[in-house]
Amino acid sequence: MSVIMMLRVKADAKRLQEVVDGDEARWRAINTRAKELGATHHRFLASPDGTEIIVLDEWESPEAFQKFFESSPEIPAIMAEVGVSSEPVITFWHPVDTADTF
Repeated sequence: MSVIMMLRVKADAKRLQEVVDGDEARWRAINTRAKELGATHHRFLASPDGTEIIVLDEWESPEAFQKFFESSPEIPAIMAEVGVSSEPVITFWHPVDTADTF
């Protein structure tokens, strides 16, 4: 069963958009690595005031995410580029299949 990984940091969401848009090849390489290591979905979310970012991913397992995170030296550089000013808070969630899921 897959897990949902949520990573939350204080950072500049506007700057994130600029960083992502500024180097398509870098993001393609990171996303390819993530998929190879077990990611099935990925999304960035921004707080209404643009001062917090959440990364919301679906992974085969917490261990798959950890392997990806540890094998991606670009991530600390990207975090610095977008002005991350807090330690990342990472939590894993398990989907609950209920009749109202859509």
